[in-house]
Amino acid sequence: MSRPSSPLIVLLLGLLSASVLADGPDDPPDGAATETRRPNIVYILADDLGYGELGCYGQTKIRTPELDRMAAEGMRFTRHYSGAPVCAPSRCVLLTGKQLGNAVIRDNGEVKPEGQRAIPDETVTIAELLRDRGYRTGAIGKWGLGPPGSEGDPTFQGFDHFFGYNCQREAHRFYPKHLWRNRTKVILEGNLEEPRTQYSHDLLTLEALWFMRGSVEDDRPFFLYVPYTIPHVDLSVPEDSMEPYYGGLDDEQPYDGSKGYCTHPTPRSAYAGMISRLDRDVGRILETLRALGVEDDTLVIFSSDNGPTYAGGVEPEYFESSGGLRGLKGSAWEGGIRVPMIARWPGRIQAGSSTDHRSAFWDVLPTLCEVAGSPVPDDTDGLSFLPTLLGTDATTPQKQHEHLVWEFHGYGGIQAAILAPADGREWKGVRTRCYRDPDGPIQLFDLASDPTESNDVSDDHPEIVERIRTIFLEDRIPSPVYPIWDYTRKIRKNGR
Repeated sequence: MSRPSSPLIVLLLGLLSASVLADGPDDPPDGAATETRRPNIVYILADDLGYGELGCYGQTKIRTPELDRMAAEGMRFTRHYSGAPVCAPSRCVLLTGKQLGNAVIRDNGEVKPEGQRAIPDETVTIAELLRDRGYRTGAIGKWGLGPPGSEGDPTFQGFDHFFGYNCQREAHRFYPKHLWRNRTKVILEGNLEEPRTQYSHDLLTLEALWFMRGSVEDDRPFFLYVPYTIPHVDLSVPEDSMEPYYGGLDDEQPYDGSKGYCTHPTPRSAYAGMISRLDRDVGRILETLRALGVEDDTLVIFSSDNGPTYAGGVEPEYFESSGGLRGLKGSAWEGGIRVPMIARWPGRIQAGSSTDHRSAFWDVLPTLCEVAGSPVPDDTDGLSFLPTLLGTDATTPQKQHEHLVWEFHGYGGIQAAILAPADGREWKGVRTRCYRDPDGPIQLFDLASDPTESNDVSDDHPEIVERIRTIFLEDRIPSPVYPIWDYTRKIRKNGR
C-alpha cells in the first residue's frame, strides 16, 4: 500500500483504527503542564534491525525507500549504539537514560504467565518527564519491562496510552489472539480461528496514526514511542509484502525450523518483506504528520534495539545485515550493538546530513528532555546530542563521552567499553564469558584502524587494558531487580 496522501485518508485510517480497536487513549493526569506548545516527538524503534539493512546504510537487496527518504530529509548517524545486545535491557536503557551497568534491567527474563521482569515504580522514565511538561504520551508496540498491572506496566511508567504486546515472548507471533490496551486485554476476533487475518504490525500502525491525530485535534504536544515488533522472527508477513521479492533473491530455499521459530517456504522473501513493510509504515507516519500540518513541529527519530538476529531462518550473511561489522544480536561486537539512527525535523535538522558523533541509547533521554524544555535528571548517564542535530544552529557545543560502556548479563556475560578517540586511536575492549571468569582476559581493538574487530592487540597495550578493566569494575552499581546481575560479587567471593 502506498503512503496516505491526503487528510481524508488519514481520517479514514483513524476511524478504521477506532472501529477495530475500540477505546481511545486515557485523559492526561490532572495538573499536567499546559504552557506554550512544545515540539512533538516520535521515536520509532525497530526490533532486531541490523546496521546494514537499510538502503541508506548500504543495503542492496531489501527496498527501504521511505527510510532512505527520511535520511535524505534529515540526519543519518553512523556511530550510534543500542543500550544492550537484546530487547528488554536495551529498552530499559533507552527509556531511563542509564547505561547498562547502572540500569535496573540487564538481561531478558520471563515472568509467567505473560511478561518480563518489571522496572521498579521509582524508576524515572522519559515518558514521565515529558508528561510533566504537558505532553500526551503514548507507547504503541512491544513493551517487555513489566507484566500487565505490575509496577513496570507502561501505564504506571508515564504513558497515558499503551497498545500492543506487553510480553516480548508473545510478540514473536504476528497473528496473536490478543493485544493489550492499557491494562485491558483486547481480543482479536480475526485471529481466533484459521486463517488468521489481523496482522499485529498493521494494527500498531493504525493506532499510532490515530494517537497522533487525536493529540493534534486536542492541540497538545505529544511524545509517541513506537517500538515495532518487526523484523524480529517469527518470519511472518502478508503476501503483498513478500510478492515483490519472489524470484529475485538468488537460490531461495525453504526454512525447516532447525534454528527455532516457525518454518517458512520463502524465508528470504519473508524477511525482506517484513523490513519493507516496516519501511512502508514509517512512511505512513511521516505522511500523517504532513497531512495534519505538524511535520515542521515534530522531531522523528528512527533506530533499532540491537543488531540482527541469527535465528529463525534469517540469513544475516546473505543480506550483509551487520553492514560488514563483526557480530550479531546477543554480542557486544560492533554488529551486535551498533545500530542505524535517522533523525528528521524539517527546518531544524539539515537535510541529507550525516554524523559520526558517538552516541548511545542513554543519550536519548537527555536529548528529548532538552527538546521538550524539561530539566535533565542529575543521575542520567547520557549526554544530549541535540547540538549535533541542530548543527550550526545549536546554541551550545556538543559534549562528548569519555567512554561508552556495556555490562550485559546474557549469553554467558559480556562487558564492553569504547574509549573516546585520542591520538588517532579509538580503543574498544570486550570481555566475554564473565560468569565463568568475571576477571578474565579483555580483548582490545583499535576501531580507527580495525573497524571489523579482527586484530586483538591487548598484549601490546596493557595500560589501555587496565584502564578498561577499571571502567568495568567502577562504572556500575548493583541492580535492585535481580542480585545475580553482579560480576563484582563473584570477584570478591573468589578473593580476586
